[in-house]
Amino acid sequence: MGTTVSGHGTPSEGRPERSEDQESPTDEQWADFLRQAEAGSAAAPKEPSARARMVTDRLRALDEEAARARGGRWRRGKSGPAEPWQPDGWRTGPAWQERNGRARGRRRVAGVLGTAVIVAALVVTMRPSLLTDHLPGGGRAVDAAPLPAETAPPTAAPPAGSGPHGPTREEPFRGSPALRWADGAEGIEAPEAKAVGGMSKDQVAFALRTTRQILVGANLAPATLRGERPDTTLELLDPAQEGGRKELERALREPSRDHDPLTLFTRFAPEESRLLGDVVKTRGRMTFEAGRPGSVEVHADYTFVYPLLRADGDEVARTVVRRRLTTVLYDPERYTASRGKLSLLTSEDRVGNTACEVFDGFLHPAFPGDAPDAAPGGPAVDPYDRSAWTDDDSCGRVTRT
Repeated sequence: MGTTVSGHGTPSEGRPERSEDQESPTDEQWADFLRQAEAGSAAAPKEPSARARMVTDRLRALDEEAARARGGRWRRGKSGPAEPWQPDGWRTGPAWQERNGRARGRRRVAGVLGTAVIVAALVVTMRPSLLTDHLPGGGRAVDAAPLPAETAPPTAAPPAGSGPHGPTREEPFRGSPALRWADGAEGIEAPEAKAVGGMSKDQVAFALRTTRQILVGANLAPATLRGERPDTTLELLDPAQEGGRKELERALREPSRDHDPLTLFTRFAPEESRLLGDVVKTRGRMTFEAGRPGSVEVHADYTFVYPLLRADGDEVARTVVRRRLTTVLYDPERYTASRGKLSLLTSEDRVGNTACEVFDGFLHPAFPGDAPDAAPGGPAVDPYDRSAWTDDDSCGRVTRT
């Protein structure tokens, strides 16, 4: 049984009159009609016909009889409010049925999806590999979340990862703690500058910024890594410093045990190896403090992890370099110093996976296919352990790269 559009007014053409609970207009309805009529915008409420009143009374009697037969209970569907029993189609036009049907369909889909999500969440919680194994990087994808910046000395070495540890061409940092480290220069963050030691905030900021440039130029610049002369980085150092820049220039020209450019620069012999890709992983921190009156000292402690490809093959290896250096900016009004240049106070390095007792100015990493060397006599060292620094310069073996 169809229905008309609800609201005041005459039924649409070709549709039967309303027959749902129609009663005589109330005094309020007539008053409302008269007010609208005066404005010329209303149609008078219609008195229901005798047939309509008869049909309404008959259906109301059916409602009451059915309710009494069920003890006065209301039928409640799976969702929605309770509603009385009514014959099919009663007060339900086709348009409303279609809309309600789509709404119920959406609710059913939402319910099924909600259950599926809950089940999936429980399964992944119990066995994360079902999800992570299908992500880029496999089960290691979850472990690749970047670490926050290092703001204090670590208290222990980073834990070993799970699964295969060796690098590949597709995953050069596989199994390495460096997988979660910052890429290149992004991992070298200078602290906020402030005035110390008689040096202004701007002077301290300059010292921090220039120290960062030295670290980047000495350890991340592609030309430096290829073994080229790092002239841009040398220009940042004060030529007036005795035994500083001049010693490094000599070491680059004539490398030896006593004059080793590797104390500041990372260089690989291009005929042996080259950087795999363009990412070097970096982690460390930079601090500063007042030096002698009229100076500020900057302390840097960073570890760099280099994925390398053998020059004449497809073998992959990693070399880990940790550097500690202290630079100082002197006030040229008080010291014999070049304006806008830094002096190098100290520079130390520790390298994992390079040939010992070779002082030709280059690092020489070992690859899986190389013949094993005689067991070194020095202690075993974890090159990723940034919680301690050993002053033992003897060769040893690394526990991982």
